[in-house]
Amino acid sequence: MLNQMAGVFPNPYADLENFAAYQTTHKFYQELRHRQDFYNYCQWYQQTAERHQQELQQMRREINLFSWFRRQYPNVREFD
Repeated sequence: MLNQMAGVFPNPYADLENFAAYQTTHKFYQELRHRQDFYNYCQWYQQTAERHQQELQQMRREINLFSWFRRQYPNVREFD
């Protein structure tokens, strides 16, 4: 009689196994997405740093016009 009823009532452990597999898969893809986002951020940061270094080198090669204006008025004091 119990063998006949086994097909009628669902096995509660089967649901737990399915949920555990789903949870493991979900955590795996969540970790994968997190690592990809972090990798993208690192790439963006490196590109931004390189661009800033290039801009800094370009600014150092340019003529500093601000220093010319300061030389005109040597007696003017800086902000206190």
